[in-house]
Amino acid sequence: MAKRDYYEVLGVAQDASQDEIKSAYRKLAFKFHPDRNQDDPDAESKFKEASEAYEILGKAEKRQTYDRFGHEGVSGNGFSGFSNNEDIFGAFSDIFGEVFGFSSGGRGGANRPRAGSDLRYNLDVSFRQAAKGAEVEIQIPVEVSCSLCGGSGAAPGTDPEVCSHCGGSGTMQQSQGFFRISVTCPHCRGAGQVITDPCSECMGRGSVIENKDLNVRIPAGVDNNSRLRLRGEGEGGTNGGPPGDLYVVIRVEPDDVFERHGQNLIIGREISFVEAALGHRMEVPTLDDPVNLDIPKGTQSGEVFRLRGLGLPHLGSTHKGDLLVEVKVKTPTRLNSRQEELLREFSEIEGSKLTTKAKDFFKKAKDKVMGE
Repeated sequence: MAKRDYYEVLGVAQDASQDEIKSAYRKLAFKFHPDRNQDDPDAESKFKEASEAYEILGKAEKRQTYDRFGHEGVSGNGFSGFSNNEDIFGAFSDIFGEVFGFSSGGRGGANRPRAGSDLRYNLDVSFRQAAKGAEVEIQIPVEVSCSLCGGSGAAPGTDPEVCSHCGGSGTMQQSQGFFRISVTCPHCRGAGQVITDPCSECMGRGSVIENKDLNVRIPAGVDNNSRLRLRGEGEGGTNGGPPGDLYVVIRVEPDDVFERHGQNLIIGREISFVEAALGHRMEVPTLDDPVNLDIPKGTQSGEVFRLRGLGLPHLGSTHKGDLLVEVKVKTPTRLNSRQEELLREFSEIEGSKLTTKAKDFFKKAKDKVMGE
């Protein structure tokens, strides 16, 4: 079953602000919360659907990717679905703190390990690189720990201070009726510490963006939109979480000689009507060295000759497609007088043959009628 558009799920326009998206999700979370709808079997699925939409649209970077590529673009981009409501509460503790007066600070909160987001890189390769395989060097921006502050986010010579509101625990106690529940500290957002003097290099983030060189091996036979997965080369994780993956999407440039149909290659070649009538040996280009192709006598324009095994390799296999040569018979123009004379003579001979055949046909038909 196809996923619904995330904007449709939250009931907002595509140009909605982040505050509008957050507000829309807050209302849906309150409406479909499983604890409030124990008699509605569909409530939990709607709750999870809204949470999935907010996981993407609630973050500017993921939202941009979704706007460009749709569900396919974010299918592995840091979101793989929530296995249960515990995961949802942990991911959106700030939202549930606002809606229900509690959060999941004690269920993992902001300090739990999170995997880094997957990244996408569009790589243009030549037709020959795709056909024969190649190794290409690419450069991607990646987030790395700030070398100036060592990843702390605090200016050199200073340290983050323990949050005075939660005492460094990252959580605070709130009363909810007869119950006392633990909520994520809104001042340090669960980190347990605050940075009063941020690093000038990373502005308190603890990480910076750097360009990273990677070698990508292009397997022989790749086609447009083939995806190569480089494990661990995506965005870095947080709180000890693993890094994401890098997906390299291949775009193959067209070739001046060959046209591709799957793993088969097609080329067109012109021959004269004399070569078509008498037969001809012609040289045909391939991905490697040229080969000879014998054109038999009487070849008609549009006939296709198959050279087996001279096409593109199938991915992960030694088997190859074929090279298809389409022959087009070219009609001569600007004939000299001698050429015209020879063609007229040829035409008269052909006409004489036809006349003789016609006479024989009518004679046989007449003899048959007379015999009856």
